[in-house]
Order: sequence, then C-alpha cells, then structure tokens
Amino acid sequence: MDLQTIRFPVTAIASILHRISGVITFIAVGILLWLLGLSLSSPEGFMQAAAIMNSFIVKFIFWGILTALAYHICGGVRHLLMDFGCIEESLAAGTRSAQVAICLTIVLSVLAGVWVW
Repeated sequence: MDLQTIRFPVTAIASILHRISGVITFIAVGILLWLLGLSLSSPEGFMQAAAIMNSFIVKFIFWGILTALAYHICGGVRHLLMDFGCIEESLAAGTRSAQVAICLTIVLSVLAGVWVW
C-alpha cells in the first residue's frame, strides 16, 4: 500500500483541522492567561509583557493562535449550522461548507497577520 496515493476528502481535512485547532486554542488559553497576569501584575510586568510581544517569534506564535481560533470558530459555526439543519446533510453540502470554512479562515488569518504586524 502506497501511502502517498491516499487522498483525504476536504471534509476529513476540515474535521482533523477542527480538532487540532481546538487543542491549540486550549493550550493557548494558558499562555495568554499567563501573559495577561504578567501585564496586570505591575507597571514593570506590563513593560515585560510588552517586550515579550515585540519578539518576531512571539508575534508568529500569537498569529498562529489567532489563526487556530479563527478556524475553530469557523468550523464550530459550520457544525452548528449543520446541527440546526441550515446546511443539508449531503456530501456536496458538507464539502462546500468545509471549503467555505477553510477559505474564510485564510482570509481571517491574513487579517490577523496584518493586525499582529
């Protein structure tokens, strides 16, 4: 069996990405709460948090967190719309809604990058 010939449908990719983005968002909550606590601890803590946020690596991580959150929200709204019957339960509708969620996330990711940098 040649593993390079396996092609996941876009619905499977969307489902996997939704799970991954949920894990990233869960881990990010701890990081962001630590940074918030540092910034609120004192004026020196605020300056330290601001200095941490000026690093390219930290900005990149923050952009990644925002992208994961955007995808998780888009995927979650997609699932809610399917659960409420606003999106029919067919392969074509599932494929189309997954494509829309991924495309919307790309747009939101670019906007988050502009905002962070």
